[in-house]
Amino acid sequence: MRINGTNKAGALLLLALITAFPAVAQQSSAPAEGAAPSTQSSRSAEQEGPVRGTVKDNNGVGLIGVTIRVKGTNTGTTSGPDGVFSINLPAGKDTLVFSYLGYVSQEVKAGTSPLNIIMKSSESQLEQVVVIGYGTQRKKDLTGSISSVKGEDLLTQPVQTVTQAAQGRIAGVQVISSGQPNSQPQIRVRGTGSVLAGANPLYVVDGVLTDDIRNIATADILTMDVLKDASAAIYGVRAANGVIIITTRKGKAGAAQIRYDANAGFREASSLVKMASREQYIDYLADAAPGKDPVNNPYVFNGTTNWYDEVLRKAFQMNHNISVSGGSEKSTYYLSGGYIQEDGIITTNNFKRFTFRANNEINITDQLRFTAQLSYSRATSRDVELGDTYRNVYRASPIIKAMEGGRYGNTSGWANVGNPLLSLNKRNDGRQENRLQGNVALEYSPVPFLKFRSGFNADLKYGNDRIYAYQYFNDDKTFLVAGGNQQNQNSRLTREEYRSQGWVWDNTITFDKTFDKHSITVLAGSVTEGFYSTSLKGVRINVPESEDLWYLDLGDPNIQSTIANVGDKYARQSFVGRINYGYGGRYLLSASIRADGSSKFSKRWGYFPTVGLGWVISEESFMKGNGVFDFLKLRGSWGKLGNDNIPTNAYIAVTSVDAPYVFDGIVNIGGALKEIKDPFLKWEATTQYDVGVEFALLKSRLSGEVDYYSKKTTDALVIVNTPAILGDQDNSYITNAASFKNQGWEISLNWKDKITEDLGYNIGGNITFNTNELTGLNGGQALLGGNVGQQSFVTRTDNGHPVGSFYVRDAIGVFRDQAEIDNYKGTNGNVIQPGAAPGDLKYRDVDGDGDIDDNDKIYAGSFQPKCFFGFNLGLNYKGFDLSANFYGNAGNKIYNGKKAFRFDPADNIEAKYAEKRWTTERPSSTDPRIISSGTPASTYFVESGTYLRLNNLMLGYTIPAKCMKAIGISNFRVYATSQNLFTLKKFSGFSPELPGGTIDDANATNNKSGILDAGIELNAYPTTRTFALGVNVTF
Repeated sequence: MRINGTNKAGALLLLALITAFPAVAQQSSAPAEGAAPSTQSSRSAEQEGPVRGTVKDNNGVGLIGVTIRVKGTNTGTTSGPDGVFSINLPAGKDTLVFSYLGYVSQEVKAGTSPLNIIMKSSESQLEQVVVIGYGTQRKKDLTGSISSVKGEDLLTQPVQTVTQAAQGRIAGVQVISSGQPNSQPQIRVRGTGSVLAGANPLYVVDGVLTDDIRNIATADILTMDVLKDASAAIYGVRAANGVIIITTRKGKAGAAQIRYDANAGFREASSLVKMASREQYIDYLADAAPGKDPVNNPYVFNGTTNWYDEVLRKAFQMNHNISVSGGSEKSTYYLSGGYIQEDGIITTNNFKRFTFRANNEINITDQLRFTAQLSYSRATSRDVELGDTYRNVYRASPIIKAMEGGRYGNTSGWANVGNPLLSLNKRNDGRQENRLQGNVALEYSPVPFLKFRSGFNADLKYGNDRIYAYQYFNDDKTFLVAGGNQQNQNSRLTREEYRSQGWVWDNTITFDKTFDKHSITVLAGSVTEGFYSTSLKGVRINVPESEDLWYLDLGDPNIQSTIANVGDKYARQSFVGRINYGYGGRYLLSASIRADGSSKFSKRWGYFPTVGLGWVISEESFMKGNGVFDFLKLRGSWGKLGNDNIPTNAYIAVTSVDAPYVFDGIVNIGGALKEIKDPFLKWEATTQYDVGVEFALLKSRLSGEVDYYSKKTTDALVIVNTPAILGDQDNSYITNAASFKNQGWEISLNWKDKITEDLGYNIGGNITFNTNELTGLNGGQALLGGNVGQQSFVTRTDNGHPVGSFYVRDAIGVFRDQAEIDNYKGTNGNVIQPGAAPGDLKYRDVDGDGDIDDNDKIYAGSFQPKCFFGFNLGLNYKGFDLSANFYGNAGNKIYNGKKAFRFDPADNIEAKYAEKRWTTERPSSTDPRIISSGTPASTYFVESGTYLRLNNLMLGYTIPAKCMKAIGISNFRVYATSQNLFTLKKFSGFSPELPGGTIDDANATNNKSGILDAGIELNAYPTTRTFALGVNVTF
């Protein structure tokens, strides 16, 4: 039977699902709760014998779930209640390895049974094992900058995605979240290094490479490791923006364990800008629009509308996850199911997601292991179009009624702004997505120090979008008063179906052995990748409004429908190699190289090397007994990384063979180049240096890291314009023509201690200082972005400045009276702003030519912060735990796009502006008389983006185990939590946390990833505050 790429992926994922069930079946023979797990072997009793014992912590409390493994084999078990364990030793094996999250791993000779093992807390986490790509390594042995977050630490926050929960917890990693359900946070690892090829990191979930992790339940996460420096080079051409490796939970040998995690609560809008009252607005109209009568105008209807109340709501949310795990020495399993419901704070917005996960490991023999992981998610949502809703909530007049008797207030008849409530109710945006991810692998270890591994993973996605715009007219059937320009004369149905499949087959061999003081690990392997996607989109007019009839073929046959079909397909072939060497636990060396071949470029191959050195100073003889440092390490790394995130056909030019031309008076048919392409296009390359120091002192109560890094990206992809005579209809093409630099410092500190045996606390924090700069544009024009109403391109990216810098006129005040206008003259004696009126903004004549034009624009900062930080506080007393997590940034700027967007003088205004604006009686020198569409982009709209937010506050209580043991519960914890409880900010707008890509930059050809409009508040979803109650139960 022939299996094509699609069927192969499906067959192997089906195999993964099937293999999850043998382990469950084996559980029927697992020991009863409280009994020692049984072991079975073909060896006789003379060759093997049970070893029994207990595992306890420093306080003598038995530890449940400690992994006990026979060194050099796949045989293992876990400790049961009170830390009791029992395990059979194969003949010739006498060493047990004990490991437990948060404790130092130990190797113990079996000796005389029973054993009494005391696990030492790993306060500094130096013994923690981290994932480094195609392998693992102890943190103390790393030469690169890798940060880790435990899955348990992420469960404290009622959020959808693991990256949201990690906000503020990792130095060098900036997380920019949105309040919109099912939105993916934007992640920046050590700054922005690209504009066209994207700046988000690569995610690796149990070996599956992906750019989207919204399908993963937070409760399924075991650890998250972030490769920030050259250590990411092992992933080659996809690693330039960093790599986030997520490891999900697995089963442990022993009785079945059931775990239930849940929280439920509500969300509300936070940091709303107070708008003018009816009285303030009417007072403002007398100056801004004296021709409008707010009393006798037929559109007014004597309204006193708070548009926030009409469009926003307190929204319900809940999150449930249940898992069962267990197994025997031969196989283990982990099964989980999750459900999230999150209603948006905008009334028609909602999101639901179901997830399922099955992780399985089978020790076929002591040398051969089979692993399989499978996850499925199904997400449905109803979205909102923010441009016509939330932006208009800010602009709509308070004297117009929202709705009465089933008809809407006519805001567009009064001013040039649509009724936001009508915009919501007359549009239905539905989305559904199914996603299947999984991998299967075989590991063979003929001898303890050699391992062969072959793994195949796949990521399959299928979804459909549906947008229906209802028909309505600007008549008195729709509105209280007919008129205005808000109408939709024809209903419109848009349907799109898309699917994609990506797969990776990797084969590695690993040599890992210690010779006296020498430890060496060598990895070599190959990786083959493939990806395919396609989408089909159709638009039809006059489709019936009944939802049961929303099909394209039911539209008006006399009006031509629109159909679009696009797709993508590419492949990669890679070879990887890595060596890690250590001498005496003091001197460390790591080196790797990856060769990547990509079908996206005509020059197929690129090479990405890295090298790192480490010196564990605390292991030197002269440091013994120093009384200060328990651990001290100096490390440094260098490496080259790549980024090939561009369209597959970016280097292939298309020629038209039916182009007419006239020669000698005769029309002929010939060939013409439809578009210009760069045949020598290549991937972006990032070279990164890192020097760091890690330390633990005062009996490991204080630990931390300090890093200096420098990232230089060359051959960055941008779109440059060409003369139309060359034949390119779009007049532009993609080429390697820019370079960027990011450099800075990262500092992380953590303190953990006990005041008494029952009272403990921890304080931790991190801060990152980063400088971003465009260092070269190779003769190309500056990159422009950020259209805000009639203000075109408020950002400019050019040599010597950060990406997305605001480039506007410099507003230096407000003309208080006519005398100030007349006296504002240039060196030539002429009035600089002769057309100004009292109350208008005053602009600086930057070039000194005596007038104000585009040559007087200045660079006024960037959305990128000079530093960002997070810190956390924790307190525990007996069964109570209290934690607080803060996050913020400083030194960045925000463009107040909502304020600048005001098209009509009769738009609503902010209450603060209504009180402080210039009037004849109150001639302000800071706020102008009117802001409308004719107001140029200037520093008046550029504000500080510095803020500090209480990201999460949580109080929990764990009921004593002895109280719950009788009903079979080993752990029962309840908690109350709040997300985004408060924000301290200077910004006068809604939220200082703004993702890019929220405004329409149709003319900004280099803004495909939204980076050039980041930091502009215009269409962003409102920031939300969450209150929730939760429970964690383990049976």
